[in-house]
Amino acid sequence: MNAETRFLTQSDQEPAAPVVSVVVPVHDEGPNLTPLIEAISAALGGIAHEIVYVDDGSTDDTQKILAGLAAKLPTLVRVRHRKACGQSGAVITGVKTARGRYVATLDGDGQNDPADIPAMLEAMRAAEAEAAGPVLIAGHRVHRQDSQAKRWGSKIANRVRAYLLQDATPDTGCGLKLFRRQAFLELPHFDHIHRFLPALFIRAGGRVVSVPVRHHARAHGASHYNNWQRLKVGIVDLFGVAWLQRRWKVPQIETLE
Repeated sequence: MNAETRFLTQSDQEPAAPVVSVVVPVHDEGPNLTPLIEAISAALGGIAHEIVYVDDGSTDDTQKILAGLAAKLPTLVRVRHRKACGQSGAVITGVKTARGRYVATLDGDGQNDPADIPAMLEAMRAAEAEAAGPVLIAGHRVHRQDSQAKRWGSKIANRVRAYLLQDATPDTGCGLKLFRRQAFLELPHFDHIHRFLPALFIRAGGRVVSVPVRHHARAHGASHYNNWQRLKVGIVDLFGVAWLQRRWKVPQIETLE
């Protein structure tokens, strides 16, 4: 077995643990559950993995559908918030629950394509072999399947955020990301952290590698956010993250002889 195969099939520290945990936060996404879980299983069929679904206080049939799927799919792990905490809270819960060395996050609406995860794992392998330090592999939705208003809103937000935070990432809003579980757990945690992971990884002395990923139109349901809602929370969070950047310097450690 060569090094590349080992990277994809076993854990360094826990042989029984999956290589990658796919964390999916959901709130009232009942119709999108089965097709996305089937797509994740198909995409990662040759890689040791688990699928961690965090039900963030759903009031539809999400809990019932996940229970039925978990009875048939041993790789599916379910966690539920009694009350909705938001997407970042669900991501944090999912990462804490995950057992994989790496974590891939996906939006639960089916717009991200899990078939991109193997390529992201390869990008991670190459980045980690190149230099030490935490790495975030960030999806870049080159051809977004969203409304024109949503695309324009994201474009403006990305330009403002990139100017203020210098996070070297063209698409921080993409839910498809990959990172080491331990690296994420060492970051400061707050609501809406999922929108600022590139800046936080750089703040921690890490690097961000953006890779092109596919993006699909939403098949069922509607988005839980609009541009105005994103703007209201985004401005406060943007200045908060900028403050965090100013209040930390990455130590440059010298090797002592």
